[in-house]
Amino acid sequence: MSTTHHTTGESMSAEEAARLSPEEAMIAGAEADGVYIVHRRERFPIAGTRAEKRAERTIAGVFLLGFLAAVGFIVVFCGAVPYEWRLPGTGSQNYRYFTPLVGGLLGLSLACIGIGVVLWAKWLLPEEEAVQDRHDGASGMTEQVLMAGTLVSGFNDLGVARRSMLKTTLGLAGGALGVVPLVALVGAMIKKPGRGEGQSLFHTPYKAGVPLVYYDGRRVGPDDLQPGGIATVFPGVEGGVKDSDSPTLLIRLKPGQTVKARKGQADFGWGDYVAYSKICTHAGCPASLFEQKTGRLLCPCHQSQFDVLQDAKPVFGPATRSLPKLPLTVEMVDGKQYFTAKGDFPEAIGPSFWERP
Repeated sequence: MSTTHHTTGESMSAEEAARLSPEEAMIAGAEADGVYIVHRRERFPIAGTRAEKRAERTIAGVFLLGFLAAVGFIVVFCGAVPYEWRLPGTGSQNYRYFTPLVGGLLGLSLACIGIGVVLWAKWLLPEEEAVQDRHDGASGMTEQVLMAGTLVSGFNDLGVARRSMLKTTLGLAGGALGVVPLVALVGAMIKKPGRGEGQSLFHTPYKAGVPLVYYDGRRVGPDDLQPGGIATVFPGVEGGVKDSDSPTLLIRLKPGQTVKARKGQADFGWGDYVAYSKICTHAGCPASLFEQKTGRLLCPCHQSQFDVLQDAKPVFGPATRSLPKLPLTVEMVDGKQYFTAKGDFPEAIGPSFWERP
């Protein structure tokens, strides 16, 4: 470590400062800024020792683990692990592993990069103690030149030029982690949605004749709910529900309650039953807290309220659009009535998006 410098940073010119080595500029700049290095030594005065290589390999291993975790997140998110709920008897119910895996892998990648950087600083950067005086005022040209030398010296201390293993593994981990938001946020928007059959932004699995079922696949009948009761139901389609816009609230009104139906939807209910999308039209949260006496549905995320007796019209909070209503009918199966849909929701589910009619 060189400690030779001819004058302090406060009295030297910018030309003199430019002739200093990066480490000399760092020391002089620190003193000019009121920072005095009390103690400074290299972690490994002799480069290339076994101890240094062992520390470097350990840190590189942590970065490599972070890279593998980020790649694992991308693979899982892109479909390597099933995320769909299936009807009982139609396949293994392994969708429950998807969310823990993507969360765990992303957390592991971030943790590994953070741990690796901390270990790099504690094991490989020079050990240093310094004290600093407080001062006010803008920095002059000399101080700026010395600061540039300080940055170069700090970069040299990292040893990136001679530690290719760390540079490569950190680059791999950081690069893979940088791809994660692109996959998660942009991946679902690559294909522009349309209005044709099967476009999930405009259609759900409901269509004429599709039965309403509980989460375990049991069919829903008019005798299942007490007056004032509510249940979350799904379309009973082959292979199970794969769309997040399928949850539906089936509500049985109390005696004396009637719904002021929207235009063209007077026959959407059946008896004292009505069904609405469970997805809040503000931000997509589950609007499922039902107050029997007032007939209001509450979304717990941002406190939007929908009046069921006004056909799920928003009456409080940020939501501005009524919950879409599902047309209901019943069919007889083995002498018992069960609910089926008369068709899909007449409008798109959830919050607003581009080109919504």
